[in-house]
Amino acid sequence: MIRRRISEYVIELSIRLSGFIVIAFVFLIFLFLLKDALSLFRVYRIGDFLFGRHWLPISEPPKFGITPLLLGSIYVTAGAIIICVPVGVASAMFIAEVAPPFLKHILKSLIEILASIPSVVLGFIGIVWLGPFLKNTFGLTTGMCGLTGSLLLAFMALPTVISIAEDALIGVPKSFKEAAYGLGATRWQTLWRIMLPAASSGIIAGVMLGIGRVIGETMVVMMVTGNSPVIPKSILQPLRTLTATIAGEMGETVGGSDHYFALFAVGLVLFIITFIINLIADSFLRRARR
Repeated sequence: MIRRRISEYVIELSIRLSGFIVIAFVFLIFLFLLKDALSLFRVYRIGDFLFGRHWLPISEPPKFGITPLLLGSIYVTAGAIIICVPVGVASAMFIAEVAPPFLKHILKSLIEILASIPSVVLGFIGIVWLGPFLKNTFGLTTGMCGLTGSLLLAFMALPTVISIAEDALIGVPKSFKEAAYGLGATRWQTLWRIMLPAASSGIIAGVMLGIGRVIGETMVVMMVTGNSPVIPKSILQPLRTLTATIAGEMGETVGGSDHYFALFAVGLVLFIITFIINLIADSFLRRARR
């Protein structure tokens, strides 16, 4: 009995310690980004950084306005979510409630395979096939635009949305479905009017995690969106995202320069955005569990 209590105490202490270590790591990353970001704001106004319309780090004087980069990230993320949410939720509904057991296992395996495809491979697909296809279809000057990035990011976010939405639908009590069938509802009416609203918290959490997956992606958007740091007027134009800016310019800047610190400030903005998104997703997941 004493040995069991000791082992339980050690396991509980290890779990708590692991949680505190993770929190400490996140806090240290935030401090690391904040330290270098503040070095920029000593010589460059934070208002010009957040609301400036030009990202020209090598001009004289340099300009570090992230509005074009932020809008590029918003355009690409919004496009990806508009595409992947209906497809993802509909796929989750089919897998959870409609597909026969043998097909359900096949589809879930395929979703896991989709999640394991490297982003650089999707970037190559965008350069070789998707970009030229969109260019010819819409008569664009170039296929490397926001829409190309949105389509590929939607493809990358689908496994997250489908998996979490399916778990939320499966977690709905069977009594809900049985009561609906007892009242004469059809399968579609039960799925649309009963199951979907009951699982809405989990589905929204999956969507929010999908947004976090999309907005933090680097390789695909750096390869297929055109990398043009100007304010985009539509998703059919070349643009640049926050993540692509950091990845594309960090290796070329001089350590300790204003440009170097500006990239850390961009990383701080991205960190805060993803943190808020994941916090919202976690709150919806907690509500779904209750």
